[in-house]
Amino acid sequence: QVRLAESGGGSVQTGGSLTLSCAFSGFRDNNYCMAWLRQTPGKQREGVASVDSDGKTSYLDSVKGRFTISKDNVAHVLSLQMDNLDPEDTAMYYCAADRGPCWDLKLRLYGYSGQGTQVTVSS
Repeated sequence: QVRLAESGGGSVQTGGSLTLSCAFSGFRDNNYCMAWLRQTPGKQREGVASVDSDGKTSYLDSVKGRFTISKDNVAHVLSLQMDNLDPEDTAMYYCAADRGPCWDLKLRLYGYSGQGTQVTVSS
């Protein structure tokens, strides 16, 4: 049974940093795409960053250069380092996973996701 549990959300001011973590378990092997998604009220959930089983990463244009996704297959933790945060980054952030390659961050659907962790950036 796949389980994803996010932590690390909080409130920061513009320009601040946060690190989100997702403890994952129950995967059959390493052949999974893992990603961070975010959602604000009234908007669709969007892909923020993803990482393939081979380590290839992909980012939403608006977070490139500010966010870094990483995965530790030994500790079973997916992380998202977020720097230079902006109020536009305020959202509920979700850890997500699905078997196979990540291919398109904008279109990819995921079979598994966590409960989410709130990130609030104030100006």
